[in-house]
Amino acid sequence: MSSRRLPGKVLMPLNGEPMIYRQIARILESQEVENLIVATSTDPSDDELVDYLNMKGVASFRGSLDNVFSRFYEIINCESPDTIIRLTADCPLVMPNIIDAMLSQFYIRETEYMSNALHPTYPDGLDIEIFSRECFNRLSTLSLTQEELEHVTLGINNRKDVFKIENYSDVDDNSKLRWTVDYLEDFEFIKAVYANFQGREKEFTYQEVLNFVELNPGIESKISWTRRNESLKRQ
Repeated sequence: MSSRRLPGKVLMPLNGEPMIYRQIARILESQEVENLIVATSTDPSDDELVDYLNMKGVASFRGSLDNVFSRFYEIINCESPDTIIRLTADCPLVMPNIIDAMLSQFYIRETEYMSNALHPTYPDGLDIEIFSRECFNRLSTLSLTQEELEHVTLGINNRKDVFKIENYSDVDDNSKLRWTVDYLEDFEFIKAVYANFQGREKEFTYQEVLNFVELNPGIESKISWTRRNESLKRQ
């Protein structure tokens, strides 16, 4: 809720429900996700978010505002999942079929960490990271920078000689499309997409959104695609 660029964005409405609700509903369409926890902060600004999640029966965990790594550490040690999927809460166009496809490859490849954003081919906003508990536990024993504590998996990406890392790529390169929500201009684009698929908020597919964008080029976010991972680049 304390986003510097668009405060309160996760509770901004999309077709009558908060953005976070729309994203969670789509994630739970995955055939492979067994448990979902929203990892938020103890900052008072997140009280409203947690109250909403409690009302909806969605599990949440509250930890450090800036040390996001510690939130994951506490959850992973409590829940003991074999595999963790990390999704950021500003990506309401998340595609459950891509989650499932990546999980399948994650197990087939027997890797420790897989992301579709190391060498992006998907739009900004469809980023998915998957890693094993063993990988994360090894990472937690290392001396991490403040930047790595804030960005959770950056410590893995900074140590390619230590961890087995793989990128997941699409056949087509759509990395110049911006589908994330960092600014009001981004949210206006997302609103237009959801308005087009009203009544099918959980079911619309990646190809359907690509088709919609192609037919309506004027609705794209006015924020440049070159600003991908902008908060990380500012560190």
